[in-house]
Amino acid sequence: MTNSKPPLPVPSLLRITSELFPRPMACMSRLRVHKSLALLTRDSINSPVVLHSDHCAEKLLPWFDGMLEADEEYYKVHREPLFSSHMLDLSEESKEKNIATCVKYFKRMAPMGLWLEMEIGITGGEEDGVDNTGVDNSSLYTQPEDVYDVYGALSEISPNFSIAAAFGNVHGVYKPGNVRLHPELLAKHQAYAKQKIGGKLELPL
Repeated sequence: MTNSKPPLPVPSLLRITSELFPRPMACMSRLRVHKSLALLTRDSINSPVVLHSDHCAEKLLPWFDGMLEADEEYYKVHREPLFSSHMLDLSEESKEKNIATCVKYFKRMAPMGLWLEMEIGITGGEEDGVDNTGVDNSSLYTQPEDVYDVYGALSEISPNFSIAAAFGNVHGVYKPGNVRLHPELLAKHQAYAKQKIGGKLELPL
């Protein structure tokens, strides 16, 4: 008797394999499983699939090294990396260390066409073992100068990056009024970059 249930979507498949291949198992086998599932799904539905690794803090950089090694090995054979993009979340570190580390890894990622997402500024709340519930509110808002410094450093390597700037966003559930979002700050980042660059682009970032 055939199984009439529809195939699991990619997020469910990846969640299952994450349970089957938990840390501290070496990430190489786990990455190959994820990639294989993604490729099978992509081929079956004739649709592109994007694989992104999220929020890698400094303590997880050895895992990041392992993912890039897997990307490079896969790229040599298939001319595409295992992942589509990676995120470095070094927002707990100094701005100088954050940017320098991102530059180091981005130089390695760029030849493979990998996208880098980096975080500058602290996201409140708790995620992945990083607890920012007690930080000062002023730390939850990234300054335009910080965003531009990131842009200046990474744009010299490749255009394939994005900047996760904090505008009061937090992880978790909070009572109404306890979270004050200021997305208008993102427009100020654009205006500052436009002034510094001196170009005609309204949205240079």
